[in-house]
Amino acid sequence: MEIRVYRAPRIEADIRVPGDKSISHRSALLAALSDGTCRLRNYLRGEDCLGTLRVLRQLGVVIEEESDGTFMVHGCAGRFVATEADLDCGNSGTTMRLMSGLLAAQPFHSRLTGDDSLSRRPMRRVMEPLGLMGAKLRTEGHGDCPPLVIEGSASLQGIEYRLPVASAQVKSCVLLAGLLARGKTTVMQPVTTRDHTERMLEYFGVPVEREGERISVMGGHLPQARDFQVPGDISSAAFWLVAAAAQPGANIVVREVGLNPTRIGLLGILLRMGARLREEEHSKGPGEPIGKIEIIGARLRGTLIGGKEIPNVIDEIPVLAVAGALASGTTTICDAGELRVKESDRLAVVAHHLTAMGAEVTENPDGLVIHGGRPLRGARLSSHGDHRIAMAFAIAGLFAEGETVIEDAECVETSYPGFVEQLRRITNG
Repeated sequence: MEIRVYRAPRIEADIRVPGDKSISHRSALLAALSDGTCRLRNYLRGEDCLGTLRVLRQLGVVIEEESDGTFMVHGCAGRFVATEADLDCGNSGTTMRLMSGLLAAQPFHSRLTGDDSLSRRPMRRVMEPLGLMGAKLRTEGHGDCPPLVIEGSASLQGIEYRLPVASAQVKSCVLLAGLLARGKTTVMQPVTTRDHTERMLEYFGVPVEREGERISVMGGHLPQARDFQVPGDISSAAFWLVAAAAQPGANIVVREVGLNPTRIGLLGILLRMGARLREEEHSKGPGEPIGKIEIIGARLRGTLIGGKEIPNVIDEIPVLAVAGALASGTTTICDAGELRVKESDRLAVVAHHLTAMGAEVTENPDGLVIHGGRPLRGARLSSHGDHRIAMAFAIAGLFAEGETVIEDAECVETSYPGFVEQLRRITNG
């Protein structure tokens, strides 16, 4: 599949985006652990999140789909059924890392596999804390990469664990294992990361202690069965927000989107760059603030993106780099070395693609320096199998002379089914 994009004369729309990817994964896992039936509404139907449901079904969890797209998950009260088959996580690092926390506490052998991209993503960060809790894990790929083999233990022991690098996935993995372990499990994070797991645990009736950057759970507290509404994904909204922000006079309204404080760093960055925006919270939802964002385009200026804000905008860095290329002055992205072990080496790919489109970019070990304001030209670009690369450069194509073609773009289905149709509606009025 290819995405073909041309310069957009005017960007204007009032839209909703699909359910939040991170929250969808977690809602399925907590519902599966629960003591009854949970209805999950607005669950993201992207390939990654559907993959989580497939893995849970392999482990004996009964999941039904209703006519309106709601998924009914019949919880197993923390006890999965062993399977001899591989558990295929597809392209989803979230599925593999979070499932490893639950499988570490099961008294059986599991083997987690993934596609070529996931098979190049290291798993050492989850293997270390789960090993300290009493599980045995090993990888069969090169350099701590999948397949990931887990010899679980029904007698995991709670631990105190300090994350060496800020990671919401590793934090969540350890906390989920802690629910099925003996005693107290505490995770200490170097900086605040997205807190969906903590919020959702509390919503599902699990006591969570929070003290600064220390988060703790006690073993034996299983989630209570509750229905859950997944808010719209602000990481999906980011593509449209950047498009509108970079075109003077453009206007985008995104409704029913999640406004979790650990996920809206993008908005602060766009404000620094000169965009005009307004956010309005309507409800707390099921533990998550939900509301509306309106953004009006302006002439953007470069900014520094780094430090403590990086963990909470890590998914938005590719499209923020596009914003930097469209802004006047210099945009510097630093402390983002984590992007080298995502679905692709996002720093290298972003630098290459922006350069191919005529931007001036310097690639550093942990980031990029983008000298903005140069005219962009259309180019033929590979997605490298990375959904966020494909979508970010589709947005870049809206500002380029000539045609921009994104090759191998079927990967956008992992997180944003309907992206191409939405792109056409926004640019065609």
